[in-house]
Amino acid sequence: MNDLKNKNIIVTGATGGIGNSVIKKLYDLGANILASGTKDEKLEELKKNFKNIKTLKFDISQSDKIETFIENAFKELNGNLDCIINNAGITQDNLAIRMNLDEWKKVIDINLTSTFLMCKFAVKKMLKNKKGKIINITSVVGHTGNLGQSNYTASKAGIIAMSKSLAIEYAKKNININCISPGFIKTAMTDKIDEKYKESIISKIPSARLGDPDDVANAVLFLASNQSDYINGETLHVNGGMYMA
Repeated sequence: MNDLKNKNIIVTGATGGIGNSVIKKLYDLGANILASGTKDEKLEELKKNFKNIKTLKFDISQSDKIETFIENAFKELNGNLDCIINNAGITQDNLAIRMNLDEWKKVIDINLTSTFLMCKFAVKKMLKNKKGKIINITSVVGHTGNLGQSNYTASKAGIIAMSKSLAIEYAKKNININCISPGFIKTAMTDKIDEKYKESIISKIPSARLGDPDDVANAVLFLASNQSDYINGETLHVNGGMYMA
């Protein structure tokens, strides 16, 4: 995947486990990376670990500022955008009868609406270059559903359907829009899961283990590279066989 060298790539949610792995692998292949997150200390850590990486602090919940964020990122990348990886998102779990409207709206607004806006304004930049790749990170539970996550599962399923629509709209413009759907990956989030529940999850995974962030990052590299040029509107499942479409 040497074609990623000098490619200009935005990564949101860059300071989490998956984001960190994505950045390391892109960096090792020579990509020009702009990393975005909400924590100053985490962004500073990225700058220390990866020479010449660019960072922009941004909270994707600020939907009215997403166009400005893309514009600023575009300038930081010297007026060229080859790929954006929409990895940022949140959970706010509750059983449906206890879930209030704010809990529903916050997750939908951040995970789905903000991802749509990131795609929209990135596409505008990519149209000028007559090419581009958009990779949206969704989740296995967007396909299967999950207890206490009606808001989160709806947002992730929405990303999949939205990405298909965008792929149809811009395929002729040489813009590929795909999703990656991770299963249960070893991150700070899964570290908090009760051990008995974690064992129950692993028992349902044919590979009999949780995934590593690198497993997701490897899929990102493929979809960002020229090797995936004839793949569009698809979802790449990275879940150890937990869900077989």
